[in-house]
This record gives sequence, C-alpha cells and structure tokens, in this order.
Amino acid sequence: MENSQENNSKFKKWFKRVGWAGFAFFTIKGLIWLVIFYFGADTLQSCMK
Repeated sequence: MENSQENNSKFKKWFKRVGWAGFAFFTIKGLIWLVIFYFGADTLQSCMK
C-alpha cells in the first residue's frame, strides 16, 4: 500500500513539473511510435511475400 502511494506522489510530482503540454507531447509521441512500428512491420511483411 505504501509503495502505491509513493508511486502516486512521484507521478503527481512529475505531472506538475511537465504539465498538460508535456503529458500530451509524450502521449502523442508514444502513439506515433506505435503507428510507425505497426506500419513498418506491415510493410516488411508485404516486402517478404
């Protein structure tokens, strides 16, 4: 239980530091990388056929 509260406070401290703009940036960046890997793998599979 204590570890959960510690993680929660670390997240709150990080979030206050970067704010909404930082949170949105990292979320969008992560989604873009997922799309790149998905279409990259799809492209490689079609090249191998």
